[in-house]
Amino acid sequence: MQETVTSKQLANPTTAAATLRVFFHDCMVEGCDASVLISTNHFNKAERDNDINESLSGDAFDLVVRAKTALELACPGIVSCSDILALSTRNLVKMVGGPYYKVRLGRKDGFVSQASRVEGNLARANMSMTEIINMFKAKGFTIEEMVALTGGGHTIGFSHCKEFSSRLFNYSKTSDYDPGFNPKFAEALRKVCQNYQKNPAMSAFNDVMTPSKFDNMYFLNLQRGLGILASDHALIVDPNTKPIVELFAKNQTAFFEAFAHAMEKVSVLGVKTGRKGEMI
Repeated sequence: MQETVTSKQLANPTTAAATLRVFFHDCMVEGCDASVLISTNHFNKAERDNDINESLSGDAFDLVVRAKTALELACPGIVSCSDILALSTRNLVKMVGGPYYKVRLGRKDGFVSQASRVEGNLARANMSMTEIINMFKAKGFTIEEMVALTGGGHTIGFSHCKEFSSRLFNYSKTSDYDPGFNPKFAEALRKVCQNYQKNPAMSAFNDVMTPSKFDNMYFLNLQRGLGILASDHALIVDPNTKPIVELFAKNQTAFFEAFAHAMEKVSVLGVKTGRKGEMI
């Protein structure tokens, strides 16, 4: 496992962010059962093809395939894809500077993967902070855990321009862009994303300062008007989340501890064991 993860990350540095995102998108829908890895067929539109999952990176899927192939050669029928995804995510987070956390094993892979089951389980960029807080609360997460998970997911990786274009262009009658942006940053993003409608692949780093390092810079960026998504900006504005952002911005250890604890909780969401799942 470690050899596969390391070689993949060294060859494709976006793998860590991609895998963390796929893991989270898997666990928040029907639990951590690798259902997001399943492809659509003639009879069923799978989770992977819900519009919110269309931007998931192929690097993460490729990593699971490589690890599964290696494990099947060594010990066939023993390790599930959901365990591989959970372990790979933890190892990659640690590789890029993040905290270590325990990952319990023994998951089975789910029987069901339907695109229709995704909605309402994953936060969209245009959701209000109250909606996001309630979504996480329904799954057993505190506000602090939600902020920590958001920071962990956004301190590495990138977002496509279409996800935050409404903040950059024709924002209001008095401003072309959201005044919550740092003005120079907004102008830079407008240049980066100016052709996003012609090229949907146009994107920007979620953490413009240290995009490949897992650290607390994301929270410092929010205080400087450098958060790119509407939901990022909402974290520093909403009175329920602002004090937590401020704490994590000045205390990386507090962020790492909260993230590690929250990830342990995520990793056991709705896990399938025994006859409730299968080994694929």
